Amino acid sequence: MPDSRQAPERAAHRRPWLAILLATALYGCGMDAPDRPARLRLPDRLPERVVSLDYCADQYVLRFVDRDRILAVSPDADADFSYMREHAAGLRAVRPVAEDVMILKPDLVVRSYGGGPNAPTMFERAGIAVHTIGWAEDIEGVMRAVGETARALGAAERGAAVVADMRTRLAALAAAAPGTEALYMTPSGVTSGPGSLVDEMFQAAGLDNFQTEPGWRPIPLERLVYEQPDLIVPAFFDSLTDHPEAWSPMRHPVARTRLQSDIPLIPIEGAWTACGAWFLVDAVEALARGAAR
Repeated sequence: MPDSRQAPERAAHRRPWLAILLATALYGCGMDAPDRPARLRLPDRLPERVVSLDYCADQYVLRFVDRDRILAVSPDADADFSYMREHAAGLRAVRPVAEDVMILKPDLVVRSYGGGPNAPTMFERAGIAVHTIGWAEDIEGVMRAVGETARALGAAERGAAVVADMRTRLAALAAAAPGTEALYMTPSGVTSGPGSLVDEMFQAAGLDNFQTEPGWRPIPLERLVYEQPDLIVPAFFDSLTDHPEAWSPMRHPVARTRLQSDIPLIPIEGAWTACGAWFLVDAVEALARGAAR
């Protein structure tokens, strides 16, 4: 799900959130963007040579573009936090570097954050159309992004079907018991409060968020000393290739005690929440099922 306010970290343990945070921060601190050329229209014909620049864009390209029209995906397309990783097997990987992409001669570049904020200008000056997937702050925004990106990829009907399926599955969810509080926890000791897609997922599953402060924040260790949530939702723990860093709040005895206590756990796959896309509904359904036990 990723902008600098809402993306959790990836770094040395190949967890995706720090990559997005750093990409946003580093590129945002660069030189001012040059004057933009006239916006290139997306190709009127079906794009035949599609490149995606980051693992969020990979998900959409792998879902809505036929394999023989995918020229290249990002190096993270087959990572464990990539929902569509199995579909990336055997495809060419390319770094989000202008020279590496341009030499492939794509007719459409798809990106979420890949290449930095100047990427659209750079590629469009070279005559390459770009579709940037819009950032979504809620589930309705995710549905819009799915529809818009599917249309840009020449798969409007498939996109509409995916959105319709999302709506049907969300409408079928059974509400949790009123007042049931859940705490989202990541290996880095980060949680998420109001104003994030995680909070939106909790609401869709009928859960209240134990974290009441907005945005992404450290796990509230002091509060956990004297209060506890009804449910704990650990995410990205399935993606660990090593132990959490020494500075992580997850190292604190309070956090570890709560995670190892008799509080019910509803683990969700990191790939379900790494990007704002249709598979968020998988996480919402898992939350609703766990809360109903």
